[in-house]
Amino acid sequence: MGAPHDHDGTGPGGGEPSGTPGGYGTVTTAVPARLDRLPWSRWHWMIVIGLGTVWILDGFEVTIVGSMAARLAEDGSGLDISAAQVTGIAAALYVAGACSGALFFGWLTDRHGRKKLFMITLGVYLAATALTALSFESWWFFLFRFLTGFGIGGEYAAINSAIDELIPSFYRGRVDLIINGSFWLGAIGGSLLSIVLLDTDVFAQDLGWRLAFGFGVVLGLVILLVRRNVPESPRWQFIHGRGQQAEGLVSGVEDEIRRDTGRELPPPAGEITIHQRKSIGFGLIAKTVFGRYRRRAILGLSLFIGQAFLYNAITFGFGSILATFFDVPSGNVGYFFAAIAAGNFLGPLLLGKLFDTVGRRVMISGTYLLSGVLLFGTAYLFDNGHLSANTLTACWAVVLFFASAGASSAYLTVSEVFPMETRAMSIAFFYAIGTAAGGISGPLIFSKLTESGVVGETTLAFQIGAGLMCAAGLVAAALAVPAERRSLEDIATPLSTANRADA
Repeated sequence: MGAPHDHDGTGPGGGEPSGTPGGYGTVTTAVPARLDRLPWSRWHWMIVIGLGTVWILDGFEVTIVGSMAARLAEDGSGLDISAAQVTGIAAALYVAGACSGALFFGWLTDRHGRKKLFMITLGVYLAATALTALSFESWWFFLFRFLTGFGIGGEYAAINSAIDELIPSFYRGRVDLIINGSFWLGAIGGSLLSIVLLDTDVFAQDLGWRLAFGFGVVLGLVILLVRRNVPESPRWQFIHGRGQQAEGLVSGVEDEIRRDTGRELPPPAGEITIHQRKSIGFGLIAKTVFGRYRRRAILGLSLFIGQAFLYNAITFGFGSILATFFDVPSGNVGYFFAAIAAGNFLGPLLLGKLFDTVGRRVMISGTYLLSGVLLFGTAYLFDNGHLSANTLTACWAVVLFFASAGASSAYLTVSEVFPMETRAMSIAFFYAIGTAAGGISGPLIFSKLTESGVVGETTLAFQIGAGLMCAAGLVAAALAVPAERRSLEDIATPLSTANRADA
């Protein structure tokens, strides 16, 4: 990036293309540096609320299904399905849909822009969730759990890329972690709501669980209304031949912040020269991610596999563990889910700032290793009969306090350590591969190990999750990138830049 200086929004510094017709050429712009030096503002809150709240939906979805597994398996639920099928087959199909949706929509996001896709993916989620509520046979339930996941997976790719490209580098780590951690606010809501909706004194046995999915649709519609005001990523715009739109957007935000603060903004840290292009081929993406950034690819896969197995297995199976080993009634499972969900949200909320100050390597490796070690301790206590439903839940809340911050940092990592042109596709790929390895196999293996009622088999599942988290923590200690408070273009120079030389 070049020497610092401001500009008036025209000419080379203002992002005007030169050289080729049709809007594509060579552009010199300070847009990334201008975005990174912005103070926190109402505009950034709009981004966080409009985009970040989708994780609340995902947490709501996953927890509602986990809480209602025992109820769906009861006679009179309206579905001929077992608890193991809900926590095993349906959970695996949801994750398979999320993996497929991430890859499909991730490719479209890099090609057609962040905004267009984060509207479409939310629409897919809303339609599939509404149809899940109308399930009358198990195959219908399985089909629309897959399609719900398909929409959510697309959200991960479109939303994470947009958030990291719009949030200033000084705040990027904590904001990304807290947004990903907001999954657990949805989980708390889903847990507490399930208590009421599964109470047969209030709602019929075949109605309460349907209303639970209906609440997800209502929440999604509210988010859709807010999201209409979220802009396209200026970073995506200037690379894809829309330099004037990027300049206009950033200038408008700067003017708004000047009015709100009454102060002038500091000069941007420099400019970058880009050869604009319409799209990036899969071949170049693969060569870049697995050739030039091989060590970062290993890091991304390790982080995703570790957290995906732990979270997808335990989140979908925790209700069954409580029912199988501690005879917790299906209507009370929500209280326990709410407790571990609170621990999960507090982790990113309280530890997030440290990822920007102490640094990525120490915090990513530390949260993974500590959660793994604590889970090994929980497995030991469970295996030796020292835990009750309450103390097991307390142990899990502590484990997941650290694991949640680590898991959220997996999304942050793959979003910021690869070039701009590959960002959404990189998020999609690592999410899909890591989640397919841990998130599909996890629920299937875990449901088999827990439904038998054998303590040793469930202990083994705990130990597998703990081992994978520790292994990922060791990989992070060796390979994590010191990305704290650095611009995205400094961490990984865009493929389209005139002079590529990563710091």
